[in-house]
Amino acid sequence: MRAAATVCCPSVPPFSSIRTAPALIPILRANYSLPRPLRAQTSSPQSDFKAYSANKSQLPEVIDSSSDNGKLVWKEEINQNDDVGWLPAFPHVLVASMSNFLFGFHIGVMNGPILSIAKELGFEGNSILEGLVVSIFIAGAFIGSAGAGYVVDRLGFRRTLQVDTIPLILGAILSAQALSLDQLLWGRFFIGLGIGANAVLVPIYISEVAPTKYRGSLGSLCQIGTCTGIIASLCLGVFSESDPHWWRTMLYIASVPGFILAFGMQFAVDSPRWLCKAGKLDDAKEVISNLWGPSEVDKSIEEFQSVLKNDGGDLDSRWSELLEEPHSRVALIGGTLFVLQQFAGINAVLYFSSLTFKDAGVTNGALASLYVGLTNFAGALCALYLVDRQGRQKLIIGSYLGMAISMFLVVYAISFPMDEELHNNLSILGTILYMLTYAIGAGPVTGLIIPELSSSRTRGKIMSFSFSVHWVCNFLVGLFFLELTEKFGVAPVYGSFGAVSILAALFSYSFLVETKGRSLEEIEMSLNSNFAKRD
Repeated sequence: MRAAATVCCPSVPPFSSIRTAPALIPILRANYSLPRPLRAQTSSPQSDFKAYSANKSQLPEVIDSSSDNGKLVWKEEINQNDDVGWLPAFPHVLVASMSNFLFGFHIGVMNGPILSIAKELGFEGNSILEGLVVSIFIAGAFIGSAGAGYVVDRLGFRRTLQVDTIPLILGAILSAQALSLDQLLWGRFFIGLGIGANAVLVPIYISEVAPTKYRGSLGSLCQIGTCTGIIASLCLGVFSESDPHWWRTMLYIASVPGFILAFGMQFAVDSPRWLCKAGKLDDAKEVISNLWGPSEVDKSIEEFQSVLKNDGGDLDSRWSELLEEPHSRVALIGGTLFVLQQFAGINAVLYFSSLTFKDAGVTNGALASLYVGLTNFAGALCALYLVDRQGRQKLIIGSYLGMAISMFLVVYAISFPMDEELHNNLSILGTILYMLTYAIGAGPVTGLIIPELSSSRTRGKIMSFSFSVHWVCNFLVGLFFLELTEKFGVAPVYGSFGAVSILAALFSYSFLVETKGRSLEEIEMSLNSNFAKRD
């Protein structure tokens, strides 16, 4: 009897029919601790019956018994329906995350063939020019990030993302056809321009079109897109070992996702929040109805308009507002998160990982990079599952603590005498564990939580500022890492990465608030209320 009753039937009889079988009542009450009969109230749906035992795992909760057919709606049935609540927004998010695929692809596309490119274009052996080919990309990304917030406030996300594909496509084609170093540098600069703008736009776009319950999971697609792009470029890079001109083909291929992104965004929706701010209320209602469900329209529009009334829209916001509270606090948190992320050493460890694998006997650099890429991908999948279950703050704190432990493990392997095989195994374990824990929290959550904490009025500009800081720190780590390792050795540098990771965990614990399960408007009004009380 107990086992059969725990299975939810597709059609549950109304309470009126239960009364016609009084012999069942003592049995049900004995098995499920049913409450004594309550007198039905018909004043409002809020007074719905609950047949909920003290042991919540035994009997589902009655959510609503006031439907037209008089049938009960069980909590499990509603949860099952909610499991596909992410589906309407998914195609739009997937198209937007194509820009992250491009980012990952361009990260990997220069790693393997850089020596072939240098030889063909006549700067082989010149480490400064080789470094310039990489760093010009970061310079373009800095400018793209700085300007993206201003453009999106006026054009909206859909049009801005389409415009942004122009430098991505032109840059890829120009780089592929380059006959001189100058042409290659211009191509890389244009690519960086597009990537930097997309780094700002896509996390905001996803946070504004995703349903609240699935905002974290859908936001994790940014990290998954980047990892997929890296893996794709590494797989294609295998052919560069036999064909010295293969790098041109790879760069031509890199233009294809740009065309897909431009075409796909033509059919994607714009952010309902931006539409509301732009005065396109009917369009905003249609998007909300299609993506979040008709029942969310009135509530969401009311929240949007309440925030706009109190804070104003971002169409007329100024950069100087980032110096004013409460915007300055969020901008400081966003910039600091990216400073800590970059100085925790992710790009340096990525660079040095090939040498770590080489010492362990994995001489194929592309294979070593593929191991790292697959580890990143596995971590991103974990983040996809955990971020809306465990929350942002727990995930990022745990991630940084894992990164610190990983760095100290590598430092231990380097600093203390031990068997060579054990040394190599510990170094690889520490490197892989570092990549995995970074991809679970510090990577995806940083870009996710900043737009969640930002106000509607300054969200684009705060993200622009934060990612500009990201690119500056990225450049500085790449510039000084090798020099520092040559001067102090690998162990002290890796030890400093571990120390910064601990500092990042403490910062996240002290300054971040949990945003899981709360709409962007709820978060903004809550933070504004706390700020007003503090004043």
